[in-house]
Amino acid sequence: MAKEPKRKAAAAARPADARPSAAAGDDTAITALSLKPVPLTPEMAAYFAKCEEKLGFVPNVLTAYAFDSAKLAAFVAMYNDLMLAPSGLSKLEREMIAVAVSAQNRCYYCLVAHGAAVRQLSGDPVLGELMVMNYRAARLSARERAMLDFAVKLTAEPWRVEEADRAALRRAGFSDRDIWDIAAVAGFFNMTNRVASATDMRPNSVYHAQAR
Repeated sequence: MAKEPKRKAAAAARPADARPSAAAGDDTAITALSLKPVPLTPEMAAYFAKCEEKLGFVPNVLTAYAFDSAKLAAFVAMYNDLMLAPSGLSKLEREMIAVAVSAQNRCYYCLVAHGAAVRQLSGDPVLGELMVMNYRAARLSARERAMLDFAVKLTAEPWRVEEADRAALRRAGFSDRDIWDIAAVAGFFNMTNRVASATDMRPNSVYHAQAR
């Protein structure tokens, strides 16, 4: 009987319009396509196990690609090269590009997943939210602002990119190799954004609560 008042108090504390989580089902209905997964190669099985060990879960994007071994391996190789390999761009800068591009394209999957990465890498939850909503509202360094302006222009109006834009990056301290990396990361996420949107790819629900 003592539990009854507690249940009533909890119910009273809930907002009148409370509803189930909007992310309900995102961990099971990963895409809108019915594509049967194939057996993982030993290399990909080991990679999935490494994700479980380091992250505590396998990102849904990997599960979504698991219907085709070649496509999965190519995606993993390109992602790891662009986002984790040595570069003049920091890991945070690369994640910031991912979010700014994904915000331009309004990609639900990438905004959730890479917004969480910005929060984690920066130690600043507010920066992660600003990047998702409008990077121009964030108090960024001149280097970061130049990098993101270029990535977003390349996303929205690639035909307008010209030498003046590359010169602006050089003035901000980027080398020509860095400019290549900025373009490559932006180009990769323009591709993944479009695939994610076309297939209604859903992010792991755990991302929503990370680094808040």
